[in-house]
Amino acid sequence: MKKTAPGLLVCLALAVPSWLLGRVFPVVGGPVFAILMGMLVALAIGQKARLQPGIAFTSKKILQYAVILLGFGLNLSEIAKVGLVSLPIICTTITISLVIAFLLRKRLAVPSNISVLVGVGSSICGGSAIAATAPVIGADDEEIAQSISVIFLFNILAALFFPTLGGILGMSNEGFALFAGTAINDTSSVTAAASTWDTLHATGGAVLDYATIVKLTRTLAIIPITLALAFWRTWQAKRGSTVSNGSFQIKKVFPFFILFFVLASVITTAATMAGADPAMFQPFKELSKFFIILAMAAIGLNTNLIKLIKTGGKPILMGACCWFGITCASLAMQHLQGLL
Repeated sequence: MKKTAPGLLVCLALAVPSWLLGRVFPVVGGPVFAILMGMLVALAIGQKARLQPGIAFTSKKILQYAVILLGFGLNLSEIAKVGLVSLPIICTTITISLVIAFLLRKRLAVPSNISVLVGVGSSICGGSAIAATAPVIGADDEEIAQSISVIFLFNILAALFFPTLGGILGMSNEGFALFAGTAINDTSSVTAAASTWDTLHATGGAVLDYATIVKLTRTLAIIPITLALAFWRTWQAKRGSTVSNGSFQIKKVFPFFILFFVLASVITTAATMAGADPAMFQPFKELSKFFIILAMAAIGLNTNLIKLIKTGGKPILMGACCWFGITCASLAMQHLQGLL
C-alpha cells in the first residue's frame, strides 16, 4: 500500500472530475476526459517515479476488475431475445472491421497491438473492448491511449450524423435501432444517437431500449475474441519458451479475468430469471464504469502526449476505414434481411 497509494490517489483525483464531466458530456465520456487529464498532468509533473507503482497497478489490475464488473451488466436472457435478428449483422460487422484492420496493419505500418485494439474497439464496444483486449495482447499504455483516441473521434461523428443519415435513408425505428447498435462502437454514443432518434421521431424511448440490447449483444463478442487472442498468445509463448528452453506459465499469458467476466454474466442472468430485481446489479455496473475511468487516468499519466499526436495519423486512417466498413456492412445486411 505504501508503494501504490501515491499513484493511486493521483489517479483517483483525476478520475472523479472526469467521471462528473462524462455525466455532463456523455458523448465524449469519462474515459476520454481521464486520458486527456492524465496526459496533461504527466506533462506538468515530469518525473513520476514515486507515483509509478500506483499508476501501474491502476492501469493493469483496476482495468481487469472493471472488465469483470462489466459482466454484471449483461443479462443473457434479454440478449437472447434479439440475438437471432441482430447476430448475423453483428458477426458481419465484427468480421469486416477485423479484416480491414489486419489488411491495413502492414500497408500503413501500424503497430500490431494498435491495429488489434482499433479493430476490436471499432467492431465490438469501444473502450470496454479495448479494456478487455489490452491485457490479453500485452498492449502498453501508449497503445491503449492511441486506440481510445481513435475510437473517441468516430464515436462523436456517429452520434452527430447517424440520426440524420437514418432519416435520409428512410429507416424504420427498428432499422435505426439495429443500425445504431451494430455500427456505433461505444455504448455512450449508441445511447446518444438512439435518444436523438427518439426525440426526432417521438417514439417514446423504444429505439433507445432496442438499440441498447443490440449493443449488449454485441458486447458478448468480447468473450470469443479475447479468448481466441489469448489462445494465440499462449501458443506463441509456449512455442517461444520451448525454443529458448525457458519455463512456460499459462497464468502469465491467459486472461483468467475474462472467465470471471463470464461468471458475472451468468450470475446476473440466473438471479434475474429467479425473480431478482435487475436494479440490484446497477451498483456493480456503475463501479465498472468508474474503474475504467480510473484506469484511463493512469494510462493517460503513462502516455506521451507529444508522441501520441505525432504518430496519430495512420491509426486514425485505419479507424476511419474500419468505421466506414462497419457502417456499409450494417446497412447492407439489413437490406438483405429486409429490415431497413
